[in-house]
Amino acid sequence: MTTTLAPPVQPWTRTEFEARLRAVGQERYHDRHPFNLRMHQGDLSKEEVRCWIANRFHYQRHIPVKDALIVAKLDEPRLRRMWLRRIEDHDGRREGEGGIERWLRLGEAAGLDRATLLSGETVLPGVRMAVEGYVNFCRLRSPLEAVAASLTELTAPDLMLRRIEAFERHYTWIAPDGLAYFRARVDQGRRDSTEALDLVLQWARTCEQQEQALAALSFKCDVLWALLDAVEQHTRQDARSPRSGARERV
Repeated sequence: MTTTLAPPVQPWTRTEFEARLRAVGQERYHDRHPFNLRMHQGDLSKEEVRCWIANRFHYQRHIPVKDALIVAKLDEPRLRRMWLRRIEDHDGRREGEGGIERWLRLGEAAGLDRATLLSGETVLPGVRMAVEGYVNFCRLRSPLEAVAASLTELTAPDLMLRRIEAFERHYTWIAPDGLAYFRARVDQGRRDSTEALDLVLQWARTCEQQEQALAALSFKCDVLWALLDAVEQHTRQDARSPRSGARERV
């Protein structure tokens, strides 16, 4: 008796694969999270906004760390130069520049103390675990997976534009200069996502590689979602606490 083997599954075409990557972001990106929805509707209190800024800063300050780990995996000078620019975007070329500095200024514009933000003493355990998981993912996984995880940037520019509009409309107690981080990330995110997408489409040639890239992007969406889960749970518990009193609304 002859056993007929099923024909091998063929990798998706470049167009099909790109569509599947984009679909992950459209379906699982944290712009759909209830906390983000409430933020953009203007429903957050000052305490909630400040809690988000402080905890998101823990993620922001680790972006150049994970990017340094990715640089170490790249075997071409051209690719290392390209990815090193991301570190410079966040760390700046000198003191007082870069995305991390702009996020600190956002915190200050929202009434948070810079020293407290830098100390990390208010960071929630769930946020620490999510960020550590992402950094370790970039440390331990393949270059393809580490780069694919960054493709949440495909969706980020549109989120930045909505966030700017929401803050300007609903959170006028934050000075406009505090929104500089969001403004800078619109163009940076478009540039970075275009470069990273091109690499992933080049590198993922087999079915297995394509599935790995999709799983990496899904994991990154989970990281961002988990960060907001931790913030939302904390702020809701704080609101129910009898010691908190009435929260100040924006």
